Amino acid sequence: MPVASAPKRSYWRRNQRRLAPWLFLAPGVIMFLIYVIWPIANSIWLSFYDWDGLGQKTWLGLANYAELLDDENFYISLKNNVIWLVLFMLAVPIGLFIAIFLNQTVTGIRIYKSLFFFPFVISQVVVGLIFSWFYAPNFGLLYKLVEWATGTGIAFLAEPNYVTYALVVAGLWPQIAYCMILYLTGLNNISPDQIEAARLDGAKGWRMLWYVVIPQLRPATFIAIVVTVIGALRSFDIVSIMTDGGPFGSSRVLSFYMYEQALSEYGYRMGYGAAIAVILFLIMMVFISGFIWKMVKDEREG
Repeated sequence: MPVASAPKRSYWRRNQRRLAPWLFLAPGVIMFLIYVIWPIANSIWLSFYDWDGLGQKTWLGLANYAELLDDENFYISLKNNVIWLVLFMLAVPIGLFIAIFLNQTVTGIRIYKSLFFFPFVISQVVVGLIFSWFYAPNFGLLYKLVEWATGTGIAFLAEPNYVTYALVVAGLWPQIAYCMILYLTGLNNISPDQIEAARLDGAKGWRMLWYVVIPQLRPATFIAIVVTVIGALRSFDIVSIMTDGGPFGSSRVLSFYMYEQALSEYGYRMGYGAAIAVILFLIMMVFISGFIWKMVKDEREG
């Protein structure tokens, strides 16, 4: 008697295991292409044109980038971004030490956690307003303290030599809270067995922190550094709320200068603003790519 052949399976059934992951990834990949990759590519393309946002685009080639090389305001913004980047990295170790302090079981520790967590949940606009009042001449708390200590108050937001550092301090307040949250999560995932084993070997204090705790916090440290670098390089809202780039443009950063050139009433130079955005994007990619490469290298060696 003839042997009945097995029914032919559909393409989906034959390739279900291979296609299912891509099916689940498809919505995220599509959103990423539309809202991340396409705007980046469009900004790079726009940086080669002169465009006011409404009229005809005029091809300039590399003229926008050549103009940046002779733009004093660009170098001021770049220098301020470097200051932001260097000082903003303080958020990582400070957040770590606050997290270690809060990772205890003592009376009232939840209240302390809430107080340290508070800056993270409020808007950057509110942070800017709070620190504007804090620095305000004649009635600001810091102004009064400096006046009491030295006899002369300092209007930090009106002094070109101090204004960028004053803005960085304002930005650090919520950033430290964010790093603290990351490290608190990481501390809760540390293996208690390794801590006990290290104590039996005589490790305590700084040795325990450096050789046992910090290596287990490597994923949290990586995320904290990447987020802090991005926050330092895109520090727009604090600058806009507190100084609007002043005094005399001395507190500009690249993201704010990009906005001034492309979207403010003094600009409408979309191509030039896009060129600034491309430079800022490349700086971010250098740092983030370096961190990712270091993390992958450590994982392979480990």
